[in-house]
Amino acid sequence: MRRKRRLPPAPLPQRDGIDPVRVALPADGAWPTVRAYLVERLPVGSGVVDAMVRDGRFVGADGGPVTPDTPYLPGASVWFHRDLPAEVPVPFALDVVHRDEHIVVVDKPHFLATMPRGSHVTQTALARLRTDLGIPTLGAAHRLDRLTAGLLLFTVRPEERGAYQTLFRDRRVRKEYEAVAPYDPDVALPRTVRSHIVKEPGIIAAYEVGGAEPNSESRIELVEHRAGLGRYRLTPHTGRTHQLRVHMNALGLPILGDPLYPVVAGPVPPGDFRRPLQLLARVLEFTDPVTGAAHRFTSGRTLEAWEAYDTWARQ
Repeated sequence: MRRKRRLPPAPLPQRDGIDPVRVALPADGAWPTVRAYLVERLPVGSGVVDAMVRDGRFVGADGGPVTPDTPYLPGASVWFHRDLPAEVPVPFALDVVHRDEHIVVVDKPHFLATMPRGSHVTQTALARLRTDLGIPTLGAAHRLDRLTAGLLLFTVRPEERGAYQTLFRDRRVRKEYEAVAPYDPDVALPRTVRSHIVKEPGIIAAYEVGGAEPNSESRIELVEHRAGLGRYRLTPHTGRTHQLRVHMNALGLPILGDPLYPVVAGPVPPGDFRRPLQLLARVLEFTDPVTGAAHRFTSGRTLEAWEAYDTWARQ
């Protein structure tokens, strides 16, 4: 078995919980200087690269700044911090449910992304936790949609991350969700929903393909109902993107606050926190692959549409 090559340590510390960018210089390169390669490699133009070089923002493995005349060294690396996008702060707490030397489990609020991606970088659970807890090695073992609240598992030690990620890949984690959606007495529950879900890159909503071999499975149960609403327990047995949202919509029970199903209204605008998706990752249960301990974590959050429907509906 071929061993994964270990990357050299970054000579720059994290900034706001975000790692510096590493640029590897090709081993077969023939550029006269590092600056010449960066101008060709980075899509920002020579003027920006030159300004960054003047400001000492590129550094080598020893932490020393790259100068205009630093010679190109095949196989070497340089690092820099990219300019981060302006982000609207997500004004909700990220609660730590459990912390030990191996894992951190948190109760994520709605509207906070799990990991840096696209326009969401520092306003993510990972970046916040690295800064708040002082654990720069923290990494995510799995993800939740930005609009979904609830339990998330992070790992402390990079060498152990794969063991925890494998739990999710091999479906050895029991996950239980809670949702608020319309109540329809004609929809027979409980039931198991199976379908073939496709999520195409660049397309905001997933969709089902009729007649295709199922690749997703969810157990849907009605817990209680009142005033035309139901509170549902959702147990996914697979982990397709938007799976629970797609399956609830297919039953004619779209989850309240969903901007994509049944009608694609587009992404929720930054700073609009009025109508959170009424979906919560309530329970996370697994046997720890490192310590052997049996874990069961429960979210302390509630879905506001169920607790105060009249107020929520007027927003």
